[in-house]
Amino acid sequence: MPLVNVIRGERIDTAPLNVRTPIVRLPIWLVLSWWFLKGLALTLVLACRYWYVTGPAALLLWLYVDFGWLGPVGLVAGLICAGCGWHFGHRSSFLRWGWFPVLGRWRRGVYRRRWHPAMATAKLAVSFDGHTVLPVLKRVRCRPGCDELLVRMVTGQIPDDFAAAAERLAHTFGARAVKALPGPRYGEALLLVMRGDPLAATVGPLPVPDVPDFTALPLGIREDGEIYLLCLFGTQVLIVGATGAGKGSVIWSLLRALAAGIRSGLVQVWGLDPKGGMELGIGLDLFTRFACKNAEAMADMLDEALAVVQERTARLMGLTRQHIPTVDDPLYLIVIDELAALTSYADRKTKERIKSSLGLLLTQGRAVGVHVVAAIQDPRKETLPDRNLFPTRIALRLSEESEVEMVFGKGMRDRGALCDRIPMATPGVAFVALDGDPTPMRVRFSFLTDRQIRTMARTYAARPVIDGQWTEGGAA
Repeated sequence: MPLVNVIRGERIDTAPLNVRTPIVRLPIWLVLSWWFLKGLALTLVLACRYWYVTGPAALLLWLYVDFGWLGPVGLVAGLICAGCGWHFGHRSSFLRWGWFPVLGRWRRGVYRRRWHPAMATAKLAVSFDGHTVLPVLKRVRCRPGCDELLVRMVTGQIPDDFAAAAERLAHTFGARAVKALPGPRYGEALLLVMRGDPLAATVGPLPVPDVPDFTALPLGIREDGEIYLLCLFGTQVLIVGATGAGKGSVIWSLLRALAAGIRSGLVQVWGLDPKGGMELGIGLDLFTRFACKNAEAMADMLDEALAVVQERTARLMGLTRQHIPTVDDPLYLIVIDELAALTSYADRKTKERIKSSLGLLLTQGRAVGVHVVAAIQDPRKETLPDRNLFPTRIALRLSEESEVEMVFGKGMRDRGALCDRIPMATPGVAFVALDGDPTPMRVRFSFLTDRQIRTMARTYAARPVIDGQWTEGGAA
């Protein structure tokens, strides 16, 4: 017969069962023997369970018995010297295999002490059949900048329940933020407790790759301390941010990652700057084509890009599903600095041309190597009707909470995309969402000064096409 009323979790008894047991009189020697055997068994179980404490303690005691204080002190000093040598010799492996496992054991005890009140006050504890059932903390792993908590959820819970309580958990654990992700197996959730903030300091220009990897372009630093890599293949990129949020940092970081390909002719960058060239004009030599004076010229450029898409589509049909750039058949990157000036503020006829060409570029250009990177301040549908055609979205500081859902979709702010709380003093900090990934990632893009942009433009100047022939030098 199947069991009923079964719920998964850690049960907390609120009212113990009160039953009067019969009194059985036993001889004192039998009671003492039972207590001794029970205590011995419990000691052995605890010694085996907490081997990482009992093992070193037993070793130190043996050394003290055989060699006096010189034995344990010498062992500790030797381990400290070996650890320092390991740390300075190969820091990454020391952190991964030495320091973080030890720190994880310590942090597990800290979280265990706070676990019951944290789950109860965050409304993640469940009352069932007269008992309180808690999610089970299974494992704690430490990583750079965060702790990774593997949690077995109570029956009926989903990771979004933890995401909704993320801010409460962050304050409870004394962390900067908490993110909730689906666990490796059904019924499990992964909590990322963010402690330090590697994004507090400005990120300088990253090294220029000798050959750009279009599946992993280095643009900045992630909140876990790793390099943020953008996959340009198969995507279009939307950048949204208020005035002064750092949209230029994203654009110039991307162009820097592609700089070697721009110089060799593997990449052609076409720039559209409706602000008269004030933003993109400083790196003019990086652009093969550039328009900044009137909307009609920009509409003509988008029509030409659409013609490239249609020609490649006809040529590659039945041969491949992803264009591979070469110098003779390069990747095209269409950079639009302020998209709203073209989709909302241009005259009606030009605006319709731009919307039509841009929509076709966004839907058909990814597979044939024609990619659009567009920056905008206002993410509303009135100014950005095709925002759902951008699989990769980067949201810097925004003015209102509602704008977060306009950019990323419903529920993304609860999952951690607090774009409206990014301080004005940290331009270039953004949240990034990839198509199909439910969890936003916090990133700080590298910052290039005007002088560094000019130097980069001179060093990696594009070779514009004139009369069908490649030439040396800057943009025409």
